[in-house]
Amino acid sequence: MTTTSPAPTSPASAPGSARSLLGRVRVDYRILAGLAVIAVAMIIAYQWDSQQTTAVAARTIREAAPLILAALCGLIGERSGIINIGIEGQMLLAAFVGFMVASSSGNLILGVMGGMAAASVAGLFLAWTAVALKMDQIIAGTIINIFGLGVTSFLYVQGRTMPSVPNWPIPGLDELPLIGSMLFSHGPLTYAALVAVVVVHVALFQTRWGLRTRAVGEHPSAADTVGVRVYFVRYRNLAIAGMLAGLAGFALLQSASVFNRGMTNGKGFIALAVMIFGRYRPFGVLSAAVLFGFFNALQAQLQFRQAFDIPPQFFGMIPFVFTIAVLAIAGLRTRPPAAIGQPYEKE
Repeated sequence: MTTTSPAPTSPASAPGSARSLLGRVRVDYRILAGLAVIAVAMIIAYQWDSQQTTAVAARTIREAAPLILAALCGLIGERSGIINIGIEGQMLLAAFVGFMVASSSGNLILGVMGGMAAASVAGLFLAWTAVALKMDQIIAGTIINIFGLGVTSFLYVQGRTMPSVPNWPIPGLDELPLIGSMLFSHGPLTYAALVAVVVVHVALFQTRWGLRTRAVGEHPSAADTVGVRVYFVRYRNLAIAGMLAGLAGFALLQSASVFNRGMTNGKGFIALAVMIFGRYRPFGVLSAAVLFGFFNALQAQLQFRQAFDIPPQFFGMIPFVFTIAVLAIAGLRTRPPAAIGQPYEKE
């Protein structure tokens, strides 16, 4: 009797290997080309004016951090089949609640938890309207945005402050020229945003939760047939996504340590563009957020330095013009999940 031995498992395909964990990273070469151009431009600019270039590089990552977290919030929701345009309102609610809790208690950790809880509740509201009430998801998200802006403006109290978020430079690495200030001298929420990209990627493509999430976003009826609780998955994922939006909202307080009316300033909508430009993938989100962060940092530096004799409003509109261009170009070739925006009816 002849027996055949199973083919040896190569290290690359072994479960848990680095290549296995990152095997689903799809590279968008257009984004990489844009990042490469920015990197070369920064190196050249560093030789010309190291101080200003270092400032722009450091601010690029700081500006990208809330966009990363907010875009991951939208990504998890839309991978579950729920359109979330209420990220702006979730971030604003999180920033306000987190600020009030941190200001009242003097504890930043409680502030972060309060902000995450507020945004998570808003996410559950979106899930309730989309799953139970089967409302139009665009309208439900708009309600969150209007409510967030209105209630935070009404309850806003001028003159309150909260403890400042500490900066955590990584010893040794923060001394590196250009790269040190850019990557290794930030607050904890900026580092959390970079870690969240890896965590969400692994969870989405290497775990049972991720498989069920993608199944619910693509073919909810088929997922229901094999025993996946579609409604529960959507509720749970919108709550988890809300926590990321909460971190994004509190990340806006890292540099200011004060809450201002409408301080999100359209970042929730820009995060949606980041998600689309990143093709609904965590590492695509990271790359796109860095691009957007660079343009935000550049316009802020040009406005601060008064480099050109033109109205400051021109600099402020640069990120939004870039957002429109991205949506017009990338949106044509990006395929969203098949069941996105469609209420699911159990058969």
